[in-house]
Amino acid sequence: MSNLSDLLPTGGGQNAVDFVASGTLGSGQTVVLNSDGTVSVVGISAQSLGTPVVFNAGSSNNPVAIFDSVAGKVVVAFKDNANSGYGTAVVGTVNGTSITFGSEVVFENANTNVEQSTFDGASGKVVVVYRDNGNSSYGTAIVGTVSGTSISFGTPVVFESSDMSGVSTTYDSAAGRVIITYSDVGNSNFGTAIVGTVSGTSISFGSPVIFNSGYTSFTAVTFDSVAGKVVVAFNDNANNNYGTAIVGTVSGTSISFGSEVVFESATSNYISATFDSTAGKVVIAYADAGTAVNDKGTAIVGTVSGTSISFGSPVIFSTGITSQISLTFDSVGGQIIIAYKNNSNLGYGTLIVGTVNGTGITFGSEVVFSSTSVPLLSATFDSVAGKVVVAYRDDGNSSYGTSVVFAPAASNNTSFIGITAEAIADTATGPVNVYGGINEAQSGLTIASNYYVQTDGSIATTVSDVKIGQAISATTINMMDLT
Repeated sequence: MSNLSDLLPTGGGQNAVDFVASGTLGSGQTVVLNSDGTVSVVGISAQSLGTPVVFNAGSSNNPVAIFDSVAGKVVVAFKDNANSGYGTAVVGTVNGTSITFGSEVVFENANTNVEQSTFDGASGKVVVVYRDNGNSSYGTAIVGTVSGTSISFGTPVVFESSDMSGVSTTYDSAAGRVIITYSDVGNSNFGTAIVGTVSGTSISFGSPVIFNSGYTSFTAVTFDSVAGKVVVAFNDNANNNYGTAIVGTVSGTSISFGSEVVFESATSNYISATFDSTAGKVVIAYADAGTAVNDKGTAIVGTVSGTSISFGSPVIFSTGITSQISLTFDSVGGQIIIAYKNNSNLGYGTLIVGTVNGTGITFGSEVVFSSTSVPLLSATFDSVAGKVVVAYRDDGNSSYGTSVVFAPAASNNTSFIGITAEAIADTATGPVNVYGGINEAQSGLTIASNYYVQTDGSIATTVSDVKIGQAISATTINMMDLT
């Protein structure tokens, strides 16, 4: 006996369970268990796009979408021009690459400019931020509670007794607070932030805090859950319209800020931001209006350290004239999704998938989700369905409020159940080695190395979320019982 593998019986390995194959399976193939009890290969599914669905058969302005992770529903708030411009919301349920909607619910019986929305994970509530044009365009927020396919609202609360623009909002899960950023029209358009606390069906606010004492536009706020900090990106009109970012720390009902950091020394418009929790990075997308770039869609990766942020190099994701940018993070696939209007392609609604690598980001190919002009849009990620939902105004269809579901390319490796002990023909039954067993159908393994299932189904020493076990010979893996 020369090594441990000599102790093991030959054949198909141990702890093998017979399964019916869905598709032809090779020997030593990683497989997942399907809902019908069959097994199929681990791999990456192709991205797909559903058919557009109308959520409001009337002219709809400023649709904003957010995902309620407690109810497992998407909520779209919008201005219903067909109903006196009232603030209205509707609940959507994603099924595959389609979405169905419940009945519309009015949350403000006045002409309303819906600005943004966020989801408060602690209270399980949706918060919609808007300008109440029936009340001097004051900055206002309202709390919504999803139940089934409907939503109910509390009483509107004014947080800014003046007009505002460039509004953004996020949820700080460390502090349990809602953060709203905006340009305060009543105070020289200074960049301003305010902290809100949801209680029941209402929200209360601390005092507004200025983060930029100059004309500010296109604010975009996100929460870095690794650093426990808020990051605000904005167009600093007082500094040549440069793209600028600043880190905020929430304490109680207030927020304090570090120093401003320029991420783009050129005019930066239509700024949007999100946090990639897989990479632990902030991603900012914007239209770079620098002379040499001409409003090309651009993205940059930021790393928060303490109360400051540093950036990698900007990356162009669209060579067209880009506007109406909306970012969201695919927490299942670990990818960034950017939805935008491509003005160089007839204003078509377009999206693209990005992957953060260190301080850089790479992109796939552009996907057109609406072959008509899309002047207003908002994207969110449904983490239950693993899909992106884009809500938009479809100017090619009477400006109706419309949505579409996008399924990014995704791996099923986290559903790994075992490795085939031998080749299995489609619909035939064969042995699969599961955890606690031995698989002897490999080659070229490094003894004593740990092996993992990669997103494409291959087996390698590169660490992934799915550990198989340890190689005990060049052809044999001890599939450690990790349960």
